[in-house]
Amino acid sequence: MGRCAWLPYVDRDDAEAHIGPIPEGIDVDFFTEGDCRGDEIHWPETMSEVEFLVLPYLSGAAGLTRTADMPRLRIVQSLMAGYEHLLALVPPGVTLCTGAGIHDTATAELALALALANLRSIDVYARNAADPALRWQPSASRSLADRRALILGYGRIGHAIRRRLEGFETAGITLVARHERTGDLNTGEPYVHPFEHLPALLPQTDVVFVICPLTEQTEGLLDAEALALLPDGALVVNTARGRVVDTDALVAECASGRLRAALDVTEPEPLPPDHPLWTTPGVTITPHVGGWSDAFQPRADALIGAQLRRWAAGEPLRNAL
Repeated sequence: MGRCAWLPYVDRDDAEAHIGPIPEGIDVDFFTEGDCRGDEIHWPETMSEVEFLVLPYLSGAAGLTRTADMPRLRIVQSLMAGYEHLLALVPPGVTLCTGAGIHDTATAELALALALANLRSIDVYARNAADPALRWQPSASRSLADRRALILGYGRIGHAIRRRLEGFETAGITLVARHERTGDLNTGEPYVHPFEHLPALLPQTDVVFVICPLTEQTEGLLDAEALALLPDGALVVNTARGRVVDTDALVAECASGRLRAALDVTEPEPLPPDHPLWTTPGVTITPHVGGWSDAFQPRADALIGAQLRRWAAGEPLRNAL
């Protein structure tokens, strides 16, 4: 018997249609998003054999609740970019690989879409369409052009946002990440500010794109004090994690009309129906769908196939923590 991998496909034919031939020496079993729905998880019968586990995309951490019954488990491959919810469930000696790269395109698209929808009042016009008295109420709106943008979190998705922003004639794009990067004129690598520079940068920012991972350092990074530094009329676009931004402080700033917000992520999630964010003026909300588009599957398939082949060949895996 070969080494066992669990893949998020219906059967072998489905798997090979997505990722190509299964490498020699690898036995596969199948663990899908549907197996993780409902009150009871439908576990494959090869739990004692699995060494390489690909978590179904929307399973959350459910696929790791019985790792004690997986004595041979060595690799957990997530299809999510964020991984903070998995760390405590991955046993010692097991390598966690993230889905970094899968969501770059879709999340960057949504970040720009949220900014444009909010600035150009597209969400307002869409809501007005339900009321005949409001259907044709044109008004001046704001443009992304000539605005000073700041990308908070300059990893792969931050880079994808920057590339898309460059065609919108912004007044400038400032990059911020955990550590300073000096840049290189020869290679075209830009300068990246450290988080410590935020107090000086926020007063010069019109649109903040939040895309940093949630860590102890970034939780509450945009708190009441930081939000107060933004100029009047600034827009906060969050496609990272809700807890990076202080929700109560953001509600207060938007309710006063001083700031605006376009959010794909919130704290808490799901956002309760009676939460004030739903009715706060200047706030646009999508239900955490940043990476969920038809751009996801081919990129997920490519990563799963590449990782499976690397594992079978004894080569280093991508995105290993």
